[in-house]
Amino acid sequence: MTQQLLIRPAADADGPGIAQLIASVFEEYEGCPFVIAEFPELATPASHYENRGGRLFVAEFNGMIVGSFAISSPDGNGVFEINKVYLCKDQRGSGLAQRLYALAVEEALRRGGKTLKLWSDTRFLSGHRFYEKLGFVRQPVVRFLADATDGWEFAYRLELAR
Repeated sequence: MTQQLLIRPAADADGPGIAQLIASVFEEYEGCPFVIAEFPELATPASHYENRGGRLFVAEFNGMIVGSFAISSPDGNGVFEINKVYLCKDQRGSGLAQRLYALAVEEALRRGGKTLKLWSDTRFLSGHRFYEKLGFVRQPVVRFLADATDGWEFAYRLELAR
């Protein structure tokens, strides 16, 4: 039987699989517990991002979600936020994150996107390298997450070329 990777728009039924993916990533970091109550959007993830003017994509391998990548523009002003960027450890370095990012950018441009922004936990160093390699610039601001992780986040921004 051939194993195949499928990238597709998320469905609301993908919430549990996305939760499992996020929990597996959080397990890699000390003091970073996954608490499902802090992710209410996972009850209906596809609808959540559609309602915020965006889309959530997932990568599935043998029926298991191994990657996710979302964009949203709640203000509809051409500024899109990147969310839910998670990849299983064994998929990192495979080019999958690049493929998910390309889909998200294509979607943002189709919807009139001019700018991408994101917040990333200060502990997620490989994520920072990924964003910076794509041209994102770290902004001179951090924010505290008053959640189970007690974490801090860096802000990043990228102006899209049309």
